[in-house]
Amino acid sequence: MLVWVVTTIHMLMSAAIIVLVLLHSGKGGGLSDMFGGGMGASAAGSTVMEKNLNRITVLAALVWSFTTVALGMLLTNG
Repeated sequence: MLVWVVTTIHMLMSAAIIVLVLLHSGKGGGLSDMFGGGMGASAAGSTVMEKNLNRITVLAALVWSFTTVALGMLLTNG
């Protein structure tokens, strides 16, 4: 049962990381411009939305990493 819960969280985090990375703006803007995050090349990365997007992406990556380790431990010992 625990393996299924961790696997579900892992799959959700995988999808979330893909979406969050695509939302980041690159040199010429990204999908975040569609949602009001793009202020032009001069302000890229300095907006509150970009900082919060960075924090959420790092948090999702940490949860994904922990679920990867947890699945490794559960599947090798179980």
